[in-house]
Amino acid sequence: MSSTHVVVHDPEGRLEAELELPLDRELHKGLVKAVLGWTGDPGLPPDDLKQITLLLTGSARAVAADVRRAADLLPHDHAARALADVVLEEADRRLSVPAEGTARCTQRHARLVRALYERLDRLVSAAPEPAKVP
Repeated sequence: MSSTHVVVHDPEGRLEAELELPLDRELHKGLVKAVLGWTGDPGLPPDDLKQITLLLTGSARAVAADVRRAADLLPHDHAARALADVVLEEADRRLSVPAEGTARCTQRHARLVRALYERLDRLVSAAPEPAKVP
């Protein structure tokens, strides 16, 4: 049986420079919500936790690229751009740590994805309106 789905694992973010994959934001929000809803051991095997973490890692890298593109549209002295730089530095630091097969690691990545989407939304709302052509 063949599948029509392709799983992309790009921990170094090499694909983002070559093509832009549209993210299913609702899917990621649902996954983040589910992972952050764990109040203890979710009872998943370490390999499953690591796979969820890798999915969240890929999402975080893709959203971070969107954050960078949105921040680059703002003036260099804009406060939202400066904060985006701080958030992106923190994301790079967190993503440089290898994924583990633990609930704690998976939740850490889920919080990062959530924070990146929040920053992206703030940047989009801070972006200047495009000039209207008469």
